[in-house]
Amino acid sequence: MNGAPRPPHPFDGAIVVAGPTASGKTALAIELAERIGAEVIGADSQQLYADLPVTTCQPTETERARIPHHLVGVLPATERMSAARYGQLARAAAAEIRARGLRVLLVGGTGLYLRAAIQGLFEGPAANPELRAALVAEAERDGREKLHARLAALDPEAAARLSPNDLLRVIRSLEIHALTGQSQSEHHRKHQRGQPAVTWFAVGVPRETLYGRIAERTRAMYPALLGEARRLGVRGLQASPAARALGISEALRALAGELSQEEAIELTIQATRRYAKRQLTWFRKEKQIQWLEPGELPSGELTSGIP
Repeated sequence: MNGAPRPPHPFDGAIVVAGPTASGKTALAIELAERIGAEVIGADSQQLYADLPVTTCQPTETERARIPHHLVGVLPATERMSAARYGQLARAAAAEIRARGLRVLLVGGTGLYLRAAIQGLFEGPAANPELRAALVAEAERDGREKLHARLAALDPEAAARLSPNDLLRVIRSLEIHALTGQSQSEHHRKHQRGQPAVTWFAVGVPRETLYGRIAERTRAMYPALLGEARRLGVRGLQASPAARALGISEALRALAGELSQEEAIELTIQATRRYAKRQLTWFRKEKQIQWLEPGELPSGELTSGIP
């Protein structure tokens, strides 16, 4: 019925603490959770795996004793996780926390998981191979710019976000319009109506400082990381979903004699820096985020509000 209040969303009144790897999210989140009476839901695609507590920098047992953490260290190495499934699990965890009268703190660096938890994901219609093939042929014949111009006429918002060279996403936007009669942007607006009231923060660290932290942390944890990689290898899990975690591939190559340990460490540092750069790019596009200095806690006003 029009005008009827919407049912409460599991993340109403929640606080998000985002940011790149090695920015200090975990320590800040635990201190904030203790202050406002919250429990933490992890939003990190790698920290889900139980076999890699050190490699993925999961909260320690001491930290978890201070504040319960949900969706951290819960998956076997062989199990895959999609963003859509993660969103369902995160909303269930948030509802359970709220049912006990506590606040919800969503903490992590996987932007897609944060979005899936709070907003859900608009997946759109299934792909149409014939239509896609025709659009690819059109781009090859007439040029990508002409295809992009057609998208601009149908969905100016999507066209403004996408480069003509981003052919796959341009085609997907055109495909959604052709199959549904509505633009992708309109679908997104409908999907986002009634989204929960969430306060977003992210920890900002100067890039050179962040890169230094990554290098220092990688070197300090490398013996344990090597041990976790060895255990995956012994179990024949070199190609498992968990083995995609940063540093595992390089460690397995070191164990096989293909790299020296120092080479593996340097490659891991480089890969982690690239990952942190991608995270920063994602979060800087999120206009609702309030940026915090390292170690800075949000204002005390957050101690009030919806539990």
